[in-house]
Amino acid sequence: MMENSSFMTNSVKSVGTAAMFLALTQTIHDEAIAKQIVSKAGFRAAVTEVGGKTTFSEFNDKFNRAVIGAAINSEVIEKEPGSIHALLHAAEEAKQGIVLRPNASVSLALKIAVVRNDTWIAVAAFGQSALHYMTNHDRAGLGIMNI
Repeated sequence: MMENSSFMTNSVKSVGTAAMFLALTQTIHDEAIAKQIVSKAGFRAAVTEVGGKTTFSEFNDKFNRAVIGAAINSEVIEKEPGSIHALLHAAEEAKQGIVLRPNASVSLALKIAVVRNDTWIAVAAFGQSALHYMTNHDRAGLGIMNI
């Protein structure tokens, strides 16, 4: 049996890996353990969620507000233009893996993680998304930007 104290500690070496690791958690317990692993690796992190049936423009607004709010409230970034700019660039890349047709409404349930070190910030999103709620399936997106 594998020892829990070393689980993923050798895999969480970049902001991208750390962000995706957090976004993949499915329970509060797993998220708490993942946050400890990410923190021990020297990263700052925030986790949030976005969901509902929405248009693409509403999705953009929800996603951006959730990411900015979580990152500022968790002190992953400072409330200043340069940090917010880098965060939004990473968020835009992450959204590309979630929604494939920007002109359609979308049903979604996503967990989003923001992770940074001194020079890089990553946004990872994992969850279910589709053009109709009955066809929801797993999707993932990851964006990384230099701060």
